[in-house]
Amino acid sequence: MARVLLIGVGPTADTALESLLERFDVIGVVRNVEAPKAEADPVVRRARSAGVPIFPDISRHSIQRLVSELSPDSVVVSSYSRLFERETIALCPFVNVHYGPLPKYRGMAALNWAILNGDTSTAFTVHTIVEGMDAGRVLYQELIPIGVDDTVTELIDRLNELQRCHLGDAVARLLAGDTGVAQDEAAATYSCNRMPQDGEIDWSASTRDVYALVRALPPPFPGAFTYLRGRRLIVWRATPVLDSPPYSGRVPGRVVAVSKTDGTIDVLTGDGVMRLHNVQFEGGAPVAPSTLVTSVRTTLGLSKGELLERVQALETQVAALTRALKQMTSHV
Repeated sequence: MARVLLIGVGPTADTALESLLERFDVIGVVRNVEAPKAEADPVVRRARSAGVPIFPDISRHSIQRLVSELSPDSVVVSSYSRLFERETIALCPFVNVHYGPLPKYRGMAALNWAILNGDTSTAFTVHTIVEGMDAGRVLYQELIPIGVDDTVTELIDRLNELQRCHLGDAVARLLAGDTGVAQDEAAATYSCNRMPQDGEIDWSASTRDVYALVRALPPPFPGAFTYLRGRRLIVWRATPVLDSPPYSGRVPGRVVAVSKTDGTIDVLTGDGVMRLHNVQFEGGAPVAPSTLVTSVRTTLGLSKGELLERVQALETQVAALTRALKQMTSHV
């Protein structure tokens, strides 16, 4: 039985391990899970139940040393954000799982960008690892549709199931001599990583774009966000209001309806209305929006006037502290 090492840092690693265990001797899982969270981690639990050791150091240097020591027949990667050096991938065949329709969306956050760009499909792709970003030969690819209301979490769940069904077979075919299909370099596109600050909602954008941002960033991602009274407010769930009245006078971000019955609030976008169902102050707990917003005089987001007021307030505080410090030093 072929010996396989799995590198799985993110949320896709569980079904990857499940698929590989059915076909191979999995000799280890590289995954950095802190001790207090290890007992609840599904990948750690599955690995331990199968007698597979966990290697918590995910640095490229550590992985190269580990591959050299263990000499696996193949290394399989499912959720790892770094490129391997030439010397590492020369040690044995490396295989990567990419949740995107290669050669499109090489790189990071392919699913998030697909939703943000309004794509109607994405893909589960297994490919060999070579030098270059996601440039290897495709061993398996299957398209799935993206519905108009699908969230990135739902897409991950569906792609995880495809991984469970097909990853082990794709790796087995590679080890049996299948070299896969070369990608069309002329059709290649790339996607950059997304940072938490990229999730700020621009209420002057279209309803489609605001809705896409909310759908693209639910857990395991940090969430789309706005500001309420100067505090960051995460929007976990929102839907377009299809039967909203027309607005000739429009202030994007302005709350135009508060429902105590279902806990929602309606907020103006650049061309329509979004209904917020579930929100959370940063560091707080998820709540119904109407528990935080009670007036249609409220506007979400940071205005220039509000920022100026906050700067002026800080300047006043600094001036007061400076005077107090001078008084203290004058008496020394």
